[in-house]
Amino acid sequence: MKDVARYWLQRYFSDEEAVIFFLLLVAGFSVVIFLGTMLAPFLASVVLAYLLEGIVSKLEQLKVPFKLAVVSVFLMFVSLLSALIFVILPLVWRQLISLAEELPGMLEKGQKFLLFLPEQYPGVVSEEQVQELVSLIAVEIGQFGQTMLSISLATIPNVFAIFIYLILVPILVFFLLKDRDYLVSWFLSYLPDKRVLMTRIWKEMDQQLANYIRGKAIEIVIVGVATYLGLVVFGTQYSALLGLLVGLSVLVPYIGAAVVTVPVVLIGMFQFGLTETFLYLMLVYGVIQALDGNVLVPLLFSEAVNLHPVAIIVAVLFFGGLWGFWGVFFAIPLATLMKAVLFAWPRAIDSCPPLPDKTP
Repeated sequence: MKDVARYWLQRYFSDEEAVIFFLLLVAGFSVVIFLGTMLAPFLASVVLAYLLEGIVSKLEQLKVPFKLAVVSVFLMFVSLLSALIFVILPLVWRQLISLAEELPGMLEKGQKFLLFLPEQYPGVVSEEQVQELVSLIAVEIGQFGQTMLSISLATIPNVFAIFIYLILVPILVFFLLKDRDYLVSWFLSYLPDKRVLMTRIWKEMDQQLANYIRGKAIEIVIVGVATYLGLVVFGTQYSALLGLLVGLSVLVPYIGAAVVTVPVVLIGMFQFGLTETFLYLMLVYGVIQALDGNVLVPLLFSEAVNLHPVAIIVAVLFFGGLWGFWGVFFAIPLATLMKAVLFAWPRAIDSCPPLPDKTP
């Protein structure tokens, strides 16, 4: 066991650059874990700037001046953010309020359907079982209502903070884009002059993270818009709300798709009943999910380090336990970052030339 540990340490930490890189990783993840809530606007700005930087680089390759490229990309970002805040979110909010108002009627309709089951299938479902199920659902709905009320009251003091973030994040994104070379040079000035290993590891990580972040942004838009259009074709209520939920669900693979399918099925069933329209709606939704998993994901993430489903679940549980909703939101990017480091480190070490022998 000691020989294995000694070999592992000599392989990965025989160079002082590897030790410095390890300490930087520990410091970075410590900041994210312990100060993530406090630095959430900055971390979100870094992710957005990293996403937009790829577009700036593409414009530079097309001989567009750097400052003009930054201003153009930033104006596009502000336009999309404004459309999200003033067009999409109000529409989703109105549909959410409408759903909350119609929820009692939907529950009453569902209760009548459950009470009708013993008459249809007397040998399978008893009236006592249905009554117990209805009572359980009523209790759960009451607790859910109290929870939502407490959450809404708790978020009222944070409305002012949200408005501050809406101003602060775009400003941070602009300066991170405009002063990227200065900020990178400032950070590199505190690192050793000899950083061959860290440079190679960063190139590997940059390829993985760029593919993941930009790919996820494209996947959210495509899946969300496709779901919205598919629901609109059938005249489904709350299409914008469901489209937004389905689009965001791709941030948490497997788990997100399973969770968001429940409201899609329930709303479709309450609106159309067990009719052909409902079956066709579920067929279209299933096709969208299948195309996402079997065509879109392999196409967008062909160069990314794939995460095992167990790793995804553990990341969601760990970071979700630390930060709640935002922990779940950023769980997969952080897990992808960790795996990209683990993937790139040994490859960078193996590709580095061996250290010169200093023995006489």
